[in-house]
Amino acid sequence: MHLNPYGADAVNLAADLANRRPVDAADLTERCRAAGLVLEVPATAQELVALGAALDAWEEVVDATDERERAQAVNRMLAASCAHPRLTDHAGGGWHLHYRDDELPLGSLLSVGTALHLAGRGMHRLRRCEVGECATIFADTSRTGRQRYCSHPCANRDAVRRHRARARA
Repeated sequence: MHLNPYGADAVNLAADLANRRPVDAADLTERCRAAGLVLEVPATAQELVALGAALDAWEEVVDATDERERAQAVNRMLAASCAHPRLTDHAGGGWHLHYRDDELPLGSLLSVGTALHLAGRGMHRLRRCEVGECATIFADTSRTGRQRYCSHPCANRDAVRRHRARARA
């Protein structure tokens, strides 16, 4: 049995969807499937609207300034969207806990995944890139928990900027 199938995958999906909002239900369906999320039926336009609200709430979690504020934001999402856990092998990949009834919107998956990620890896492991002109959100899944940039290009851009600043000084 998988103990935590939602943590990293769900929080990374949330970051992907928040950074580049789905344009329509077909886009949402494709991106969920590409992230490994098994959808019983394709996403609908109504679910896309509900996801927009869930992503707005999720960005409040990302932008929280301290752990208590972050926990309160996650708890609001959990209260608004969670169902009782259930055991399932819906995809044939092994038994695991499912935190989303088929009738609930995808936001419930994002809230549970985020809660599992933050509780399991650390409350600081969800943020925006430190490069000033980049607002990309990422979940820190690094071994050390000290990821500061969304990608290698942003890390390199910042390193070059710091190097040039030192050279001028």
